[in-house]
Amino acid sequence: MADATDARPIRVLVADDQALVCSGFASIINTQADMQAVGTASTGKEAVELAATLRPDVILMDVRMPVMDGIEATRRICSAETDRPSPHSSLHSSPRVIILTTFDLDEYVMSAILAGASGFLLKDAEPESLLSSIRTVHEGNAIIAPSATKRLLEHMVANSHTPATPALDAGRQHIPSAVPTAVPTAVPTNTPAVTPAAGRQPVQAMEGYHDAELDSLTAREREILIEIAHGLSNQEIAAKLFISMPTVKTHVTHILQKTHAHDRVQAAVFAYENHLV
Repeated sequence: MADATDARPIRVLVADDQALVCSGFASIINTQADMQAVGTASTGKEAVELAATLRPDVILMDVRMPVMDGIEATRRICSAETDRPSPHSSLHSSPRVIILTTFDLDEYVMSAILAGASGFLLKDAEPESLLSSIRTVHEGNAIIAPSATKRLLEHMVANSHTPATPALDAGRQHIPSAVPTAVPTAVPTNTPAVTPAAGRQPVQAMEGYHDAELDSLTAREREILIEIAHGLSNQEIAAKLFISMPTVKTHVTHILQKTHAHDRVQAAVFAYENHLV
């Protein structure tokens, strides 16, 4: 029997300076029994304020808005401390942000991802893609195209900081396609340090250096983390390692907690940083 948290609808905030876009997305969301559009915002500043008061689970955030753009709003929302536990762990979580854009992987979107967004969605996406993306990020899963992941990691490597320079706040996630897919492996192991996950210090580009969190992982957790970085789904990991799906899910939860990763893509970045792949 499902518990009370399973019956709770996904609370969605829509932020866009175009009223028709806001009302259109809200209408689509409200057709679903498991979702509820709890509010709309027309500026980034308003989105930040409503995120604090309405406490949505997912925010659809336009990049270009007056007063405060979607990138800065995303950064503030994702860095804010909350006292609400995430729906799938005991950790406390800020809302998941999906960036709304008319351009595929422009620099604004890349900056938003580094600010902590969980993905991006083209404004002309089909309703099914919108709804699927909301559910997927709410569950904490990655929704990312392999080619986009490669470009993101290359961007992070190209813009990596020297040890004397503070790293960007969050080396996060997602550029969603309609279907959750995998993280590619086309990042050489001798690359410079990339932007770290929130709450961790940047990995120095030197032989043998690794994050302290890596030592907290068990041998099996490291093994599964490597497979996550290789782009395998939970089902594929279970089949490859001859373990059950519930066991894989438990290990993935522990990996995300121990590495302070927001999701699987952030965990994959952690694996790249620490030369596991």
